[in-house]
Amino acid sequence: TRLKGDWSSDVCSSDLVKFLRMQFVDLMGNPKNVAYPVKTDAKGLDELKDTLENGMFFDGSSIEGFVGINESDMVLKPDLSTLSVLPWRPSEKSVARVICDVYKTNGKPFEGDPRGCLKTILGKLKDEMNGSYYLGPEPEFFLVKPDPHNPHKMIPADDGGYFDLEPMDEASCVRRDIVFALEDLGYHMEASHHEVAEGQSEVNFRFEDALKTADNVITFKTTVKMIAQQHGLTATFMPKPFFGINGSGMHCNQSVWFNDEVSFYDETAPYQLSETALSYIAGILDNARALVAVTNPTVNSYKRLVPGYEAPVNIAWANSNRSAIIRVPAARGKGTRVEFRAPDPTCNPYLAFTVMLAAGLDGVKKGMTAPDPVEENIFKMSEARKKELGIASVPANLSEALDELENNSILKEALGKHIFENFIELKRAEWDNFRTSVTDWETKTYLKL
Repeated sequence: TRLKGDWSSDVCSSDLVKFLRMQFVDLMGNPKNVAYPVKTDAKGLDELKDTLENGMFFDGSSIEGFVGINESDMVLKPDLSTLSVLPWRPSEKSVARVICDVYKTNGKPFEGDPRGCLKTILGKLKDEMNGSYYLGPEPEFFLVKPDPHNPHKMIPADDGGYFDLEPMDEASCVRRDIVFALEDLGYHMEASHHEVAEGQSEVNFRFEDALKTADNVITFKTTVKMIAQQHGLTATFMPKPFFGINGSGMHCNQSVWFNDEVSFYDETAPYQLSETALSYIAGILDNARALVAVTNPTVNSYKRLVPGYEAPVNIAWANSNRSAIIRVPAARGKGTRVEFRAPDPTCNPYLAFTVMLAAGLDGVKKGMTAPDPVEENIFKMSEARKKELGIASVPANLSEALDELENNSILKEALGKHIFENFIELKRAEWDNFRTSVTDWETKTYLKL
């Protein structure tokens, strides 16, 4: 159902597609859309062609973090390479989706568009270094259902564990339908399995260039939620929905190629990692405490980033050791990549990929040298041993992470003034709302004092 070719032969001549969703994301990465009715008479075809070529106006002041009411008119311009039929909609009178870039009415890209932000840094990488950026994310999620004893409470949908089969893994049929739907959308699927925690799953798709991967993450999350709903379940990408069990991450395997050649591999070097790879690793480590404000952007993110539960809290790198925040998987040659393990799937992928690339390139441009890899189990290290090795930890909460981000000029420049300032403002408000809320735990613990 991937629509290819020009608009006239694929969309407009189809009697099946009746609505075209013009999709974009807000600053937090939430997908937004306006549905355009497809009419196949001559006038309707002309109107659709004009919309696809010139875009559609919308009210940007109604999108949180975009613009004020005094400058509200904005334009959605479709990227026709992203045009797809949505497989969870009816096959007759079906719905197609196209991802859009956000422009101002003067024809210039809107500086607050997250997708445009990623395109900007990718353009600089191409122009200044003839480089390309590739990512393979691993977004985890939970399938949940109402507690039969308390319908206001959600519980894991199954009791399965890592790589379990039926009957322990009751989600296998859900993941199967998710894989089929994603394949219909043009994804190259690699694997799906039950994860460590009860109710937790992972569905892996092949790496792509950064822009396509970010688009894929947004579509992936929507697809998972829709297919889960069809099975009477709820899918959540909340990093830590349940106390006492593992949370959901989105490990990001990444590589940068220069002049269309792999740059992270050197057969003769220690660990077969090039100086570029080690400098890239050093850049991410150096900026990690600020990075997590964007890659782990919610209050709940820091309930996952705590010691234990295999959480990537230790700012170090390793080869096979999963207790470090960066791991270099065993594959070499063209498969050489750096896995940043901190991100979680609540992040806006366009912004997360932007700041990860900016941090890594900061290391490359400055010729930073990565410290020695730490192959010991950091989870079992004493604080004294970690101090001896210079292993710091990620911030303890969103507020501390935002403090780090505000003082980081590299990431600030990569995000641009508009996104940086509005992101900080929205996230400070989120933290303040959480800080002043009274939780059930507090009531239970303190009410009788």
